[in-house]
Amino acid sequence: MLPIVWTEAARADLLGIVSYVAERNPAAAMRLGRAIEESTWPLPEHPHLFRPGRVPGTREIVADSNYIVVYRIGLRHIEILRVLHARQEYP
Repeated sequence: MLPIVWTEAARADLLGIVSYVAERNPAAAMRLGRAIEESTWPLPEHPHLFRPGRVPGTREIVADSNYIVVYRIGLRHIEILRVLHARQEYP
């Protein structure tokens, strides 16, 4: 089982998303943040569960229908690279 490691960029993305939603609806922001984090929980046991990413070497989780969690499977851990709104231009 590989541990999950969040990059600074991914943590900043998640914080920005939750902060933005919290300005309008704090309860929804808490639920959204939790849903995004929980979407990564299957990764240690099933790292290839989610679709191949648009960037070679990455994979993507569609979390809460509007957000995409981009990750990479390494030798020692699974690295969460970014958390993006589905409408964001990426890469």
